[in-house]
Amino acid sequence: MTKIVKKSLSDSRLTAGRKRRLKELSRRPDNEINTSDIPELTERFWQNAVRNPFYRPLKQQLTLRLDADVIAWLRRRGRGYQTRANALLRDAMLGDLNPKRRNDGGWDRPKNPRHNGIAQTRRAS
Repeated sequence: MTKIVKKSLSDSRLTAGRKRRLKELSRRPDNEINTSDIPELTERFWQNAVRNPFYRPLKQQLTLRLDADVIAWLRRRGRGYQTRANALLRDAMLGDLNPKRRNDGGWDRPKNPRHNGIAQTRRAS
C-alpha cells in the first residue's frame, strides 16, 4: 500500500529568519529586483486568455421590483430564472463597459415615455 502525502505552502511555518528576509525584500524598490529571467507579457499573450473556469463572482441579495410580464418571461423556461436575469444584466453591463461590443455608444434605454417620467421624478427627489 502506498501512502500519499500532500503538502502545501500553508503547511510551512514562517520562521523568524524567513519573516526577516521577507521584510527586507518588501522594502526593496522594484527597480532593484532582477526580472531578467521573467519574459515580458505582451498583448499577444493576453489574446487567448480565458477567465478562470472556477471563478464565481460574489453574490449580493437584494430586492428588485420588476414588471410582472418580465418576471413571467424569465420564469417561462423553468428553474433558474434569477440566474437568467443575472446573465442578461451582466451582458448589458459588459456591453456598456466595452465600447467594442456596443453599436451606438451606450445601452439603449426604453423609448416608453412612462419610464422617462419615472426616471425624471426619482432623480429630482
